[in-house]
Amino acid sequence: MNAGELLAQTLSPDVNVRTQAEQQLENAARTDFAQYMTLLAYELANENALPYIRMAAGLALKNAITARDATRKMEYQQMWQALSFEIKQEIKNCSLKTLAAPEHQAGQSAAQLVAAIASYELATNQWQELMMTLVQNLGEGQPAALKTHSLQAIGYICEAVQPDVLATQSNAILTAVVAGARKEEPDTNVRIAALGALYDSLEFVKTNFGNEAERNYIMQVVCEATQSTESLVQVAAYGCLVKIMHLYYDYMPFYMEKALFALTTQGMYQANEQVALQAIEFWSTVCEEEIDVNLELQEAEELGGVPTRKCHNFARAALGDVLPVLLQLLTKQDEDADEDDWNISMAAATCLQLFAQVVGDDMVNPVLSFVEQNIQSADWHQREAAVMAFGSVLEGPNPAMMTPLVNQALPVLIQMMNDPVLHVKDTTAWALGQISSFVADAIIPEVHLPNLVSALLSGLADNPRIVANCCWALMNLVCHFAPADTQQTSLMTPFYEAMIAALLHITEQKGNENNSRTSAYETLSTVITFSSNGVLPMISNVLNIILARLEGALQMQSQLLGVEDRTNHEELQSNLCNTLTSIIRRFGIEIRSSSDHIMTLLLQTMQMAPKQSVVHEDVFLAVGALMNALDDQFEVYTQSFVPFLCEALSNEQEYQLCSVAVGLVGDLARALNEKIAPYCDDFMSRLVQDLQSTVLDRNVKPAILSCFSDIALAIGTGFEKYLETVMLLLQQASAVQVPAGAGFDMFDYVDALRLGIVEAYVGITQAVRSGHHVNAIHPYVHGMFGLLSTITADNESSESLVRGGLGLLGDLAESFPKGELKSFFAADWVQQLISIGKAKSTSQQTKDLARWAAEQVKRQARA
Repeated sequence: MNAGELLAQTLSPDVNVRTQAEQQLENAARTDFAQYMTLLAYELANENALPYIRMAAGLALKNAITARDATRKMEYQQMWQALSFEIKQEIKNCSLKTLAAPEHQAGQSAAQLVAAIASYELATNQWQELMMTLVQNLGEGQPAALKTHSLQAIGYICEAVQPDVLATQSNAILTAVVAGARKEEPDTNVRIAALGALYDSLEFVKTNFGNEAERNYIMQVVCEATQSTESLVQVAAYGCLVKIMHLYYDYMPFYMEKALFALTTQGMYQANEQVALQAIEFWSTVCEEEIDVNLELQEAEELGGVPTRKCHNFARAALGDVLPVLLQLLTKQDEDADEDDWNISMAAATCLQLFAQVVGDDMVNPVLSFVEQNIQSADWHQREAAVMAFGSVLEGPNPAMMTPLVNQALPVLIQMMNDPVLHVKDTTAWALGQISSFVADAIIPEVHLPNLVSALLSGLADNPRIVANCCWALMNLVCHFAPADTQQTSLMTPFYEAMIAALLHITEQKGNENNSRTSAYETLSTVITFSSNGVLPMISNVLNIILARLEGALQMQSQLLGVEDRTNHEELQSNLCNTLTSIIRRFGIEIRSSSDHIMTLLLQTMQMAPKQSVVHEDVFLAVGALMNALDDQFEVYTQSFVPFLCEALSNEQEYQLCSVAVGLVGDLARALNEKIAPYCDDFMSRLVQDLQSTVLDRNVKPAILSCFSDIALAIGTGFEKYLETVMLLLQQASAVQVPAGAGFDMFDYVDALRLGIVEAYVGITQAVRSGHHVNAIHPYVHGMFGLLSTITADNESSESLVRGGLGLLGDLAESFPKGELKSFFAADWVQQLISIGKAKSTSQQTKDLARWAAEQVKRQARA
């Protein structure tokens, strides 16, 4: 195999040449992986090869070692570990040697490869000399290219591995990285790479940041870098300041006073857009942190706790200087920019919204002054900025303060929906959405609604760009003025015929420009959900139209050609299924007259959709709605639907589909009760396999445990044949703990897992009690109490978990004869769990459950 030639061909503009070369490389990897990797490594390190060939070699090596897909990544890791020590060492040596390549393409490719190998090996105490080697590459007198690419490698490694893996080497890494970022470093590329590596390493240098002297030095170097004459260095430096503010807000008062306030305000005026964007992002981050801190303070006050953090009120202190800059930047719109392009005016608007949430009422008067000065301007930039400013301060200030201002502004904004400039109309539609979302009480129905709805409906017939915002505003109005359950009409009822007609017209379009079709379908679903009884005949007509469209979509399936066609088609089918779900939920049991037709189309849609299609999830949600609506009348469809359900339960790769399927098994159990028994062996077998799977996303597993509860409650004592297996799995799951240093996601997962276990225990306990076979669970009572003790002792247990634990405690006390479990209920933690439920809960439901559990426990104790 001539690796160089094949790599060159993989970059060919000729698709046939490129495909053939890629296939040959794949075959070579399958035939002899060791030789394949060695040849690529030599090509990477070949100083005589063209830079782009060396780059391709590095990327091919990296792609043979790592992947985004977890299963494939594990497979690649095993293949790498299976290589001999000598071959792995040769590949590492080649990658380290290439870091010195003067060509950026080759050097960066080598840096990525080094990080890919390190992501596996450092975590298992291999390649321990790597980080010191990279640090040594940054020493005085080393070539600039070697420094640059070594710094890039350090940055990639910091991004790829867990912080604790590098904790012992953080001092050496940080010293070298900060040295490369200093103003004394003559090479710009080295400074940029150093600042990038610093950005990636900030999370694992917490100890260093806690040291005042080290923190001062880091901040000095970064602040000096913001004053560089090189814009790329400035961008990287401001990016570091953004992340430092996010990670180390509590340390920032001194630096805000001495430097950051002036530097970042000055940065927003920079002519270079990327520098200005980072400076704006800094203040957005300040606001986000203060929003979080204020929420923590509020929560501590409500629970009677002692706050662990302090809000330094940076945003409030800076308001007088930052706000005028932001308002001025709103006028820097780029009329030729794509709607999704992030630019100065968009960043300023986002920052303004965040300031409003932190500062509140103090924002209103200066913003209102800007609005009044610019709302009638002949320059559309000023008009659009005025509308954006007004819409941006609606969330945060006291609604009572905003109400008269909105009353005054609404007629003007409604009129501006006719503005000749598309940008102005689009922002006006968004501002109307903001009003209907945050200050909807300011809308006086008899005064504003007719003209407001009319303007939004006109917007639906306008450019696709403004459709999404008009849809959002209509959704908010429909939700706010929703009828009570028994009402025959609502304030929005007079507009229903026009709204439905307009939305159906948009959803007829073949394409989905600016997401307009999807937005219209979502709005139609909301309109249906919050419809009054008086418009149900209209909704019935919509049902017929949706079913006809679903039939048409099935007929089109065989005519699809390109990937774009298929994607558009799947999106349409998903929209139709989601709308159908809303209709089913709205009609409830009355949907039975159409359910045969609906179920036939849903089954056909599943049968014809590609295996990996997202359509399956949306079909399942529609079927779930039908189950809940029909209850035991769904039995007639069960035999036809169960094969699809079982296939999804075994689809470990598509975890979201599997998760929806698990939920549907629970829905089916609640709908059919004991009639689900013939299918339970298959369901239980697949659910147990999912629990034991190393491939399935762990977040599906709590739902599986909860599903056992639904099945047990449905089939009662029929669940006893699964009891031994399930109880063993529940005990194993109960042993899962949060490891030291774990993140919030692990805390959330363990909490959800324990809740799933508790729900399973509750369902099983109630099932055997209903059949007077409570002794069947006696051998497992010790494990149940052990879990409840763990929940009580864990201060991080959520209220929902505490509530579930109280339910299980009460069920056990109620289920067993008086005194039989007296020794278990005598434990000190039992009263502690009840006290937690009574004293620290925010919901009345938890407090009521705690009182009930206390009565049941007393019953056991009195025996």
